[in-house]
Amino acid sequence: MEDVDKNKNKHYDLEDRTLEYGKRIIKMARSFKYDIVNNNLINQVVRSGTSLGANYREANETETKKDFLFRMRICRKEAKETIYWLYLIIEANPELDLRMRPLIRETEELLKIFASIVEKSREK
Repeated sequence: MEDVDKNKNKHYDLEDRTLEYGKRIIKMARSFKYDIVNNNLINQVVRSGTSLGANYREANETETKKDFLFRMRICRKEAKETIYWLYLIIEANPELDLRMRPLIRETEELLKIFASIVEKSREK
């Protein structure tokens, strides 16, 4: 039981971090006024943003290094796509720029982490 508690208190756990990130994406999406432009942008950002955690978990369950790398590349790709949609949301809703910046920073950090994992996995 002690080991489980240590893992829960670990400052950096990417599975937990991507879950919290997905929750932030959902919360952000629910806060927007709905119109035809926002509806389309929100649908896209929810799909790409929430898939980070799902694909990361799938990567952790793969049997081979090749499958792991494939899933991690998907994580990296989805993070890039999420950044794209977040910037378009700001374009459509300029008043939200400052509110969206922390979410963009977190997405960029996750992208760097996924990219680093891909690079380190290639080297092994």
